[in-house]
Amino acid sequence: MAATLALLAWRSGAPVGTAASAAPPAPDRTAATFFAPEPQGALLPPVSGRGARLQQLREQLAQADKTLCDYRAATRYPDVSRPISEQPDQVYPNQPVTETHAMRSEGGRADPSVQIQTSQSRVFMVAGETVALSLRALDSRGAVQPLVITRALAQGITFKGARPTTQLPLAFADDGQMADSVAGDGAFGGILAPAQTGLAAFHGTIRAEVRFSVNGRAGLALFDVIYSPEVPATWTGQIREVIEDGSLVYYLKADVRQAGRYVVSGRVDDAAGKPFALATFNDMLGAGQTEVKLTVFGKLLRDQAPALPLTLRDVDGYLLRENTDPDRLMMPRLEGRAFTGKPHALKDFSDAEWQSDTRTRHLEEFGKDVALARGALAQADPGAPAPASACIR
Repeated sequence: MAATLALLAWRSGAPVGTAASAAPPAPDRTAATFFAPEPQGALLPPVSGRGARLQQLREQLAQADKTLCDYRAATRYPDVSRPISEQPDQVYPNQPVTETHAMRSEGGRADPSVQIQTSQSRVFMVAGETVALSLRALDSRGAVQPLVITRALAQGITFKGARPTTQLPLAFADDGQMADSVAGDGAFGGILAPAQTGLAAFHGTIRAEVRFSVNGRAGLALFDVIYSPEVPATWTGQIREVIEDGSLVYYLKADVRQAGRYVVSGRVDDAAGKPFALATFNDMLGAGQTEVKLTVFGKLLRDQAPALPLTLRDVDGYLLRENTDPDRLMMPRLEGRAFTGKPHALKDFSDAEWQSDTRTRHLEEFGKDVALARGALAQADPGAPAPASACIR
């Protein structure tokens, strides 16, 4: 029963460490229930023949063993230091968000004969930042179609009963300037800069509605950004690197204006620029100058053997605000390279798996399930060789 409860807790997403948001998704598994070699009340389901019972016991053992091995492999690194391949959407967080979809009219009807390509440089914005928006029209063969912007407005989305916000006119052009990278290519770009407008104090989602026409047919494109007018903390620019408990640790100094729980993420590349790890922080910070700790776990370094030195880049963070919308106040991000460390030797780092009380307890319970299943199979088929474990590669 304890093993089954442990497995259910793992499958339900219970955190295995301090930063539950960074934990990898648990594989889909089914709790193991083992059957004795001879019928004992309701423990043994009705099966016919010794061969069928042995096959059932072998499957039970394989399932229990796989659960143990998969859990051990998934938790050998802490959830604050993971291979970035596990979260491909986090590799380049500052790349523009691009979409292609059928042209939509203001009434919501779609016209698949015209495809609209949209792009926005970011989704989350902090005071002082701007977002670049663009769109263009293509036919079903991918040829650019003439597009005319008829109206573009941005406005804060408010809840029922709240006063409507200022409507901000937006200028779009295809002149190769500002948000438009190439003149005359059919893509129209515009800039949204809330801090310089009547939306400077608005906190929440700002929606830009762009109305246009393609070959005389009217269309509508929507762009949403989440804007934070307050800056809860800023980076001082001071970063140091140390080897601590067998892992590589970056300490980033921050000036915290509002105390609370902060979530910070940093991307780590190897010496060739290949994305390697995602390091996260999820903990309380007090007001004043302090340091945020981002860890690259030792065994992760030893297992994947990236080319050293490593580079920390694209660091973003926010103050978590529970039970409110929006649920965060953004920190100004550190875009691009933030820090390049020393060319340490891989032998300087520990090859030990991550340990915690929770992990140890789960491994013990899953191990008991495997032992129980092996015993049941051995009793039913004495002298037969034990199946190989999935933990052995």
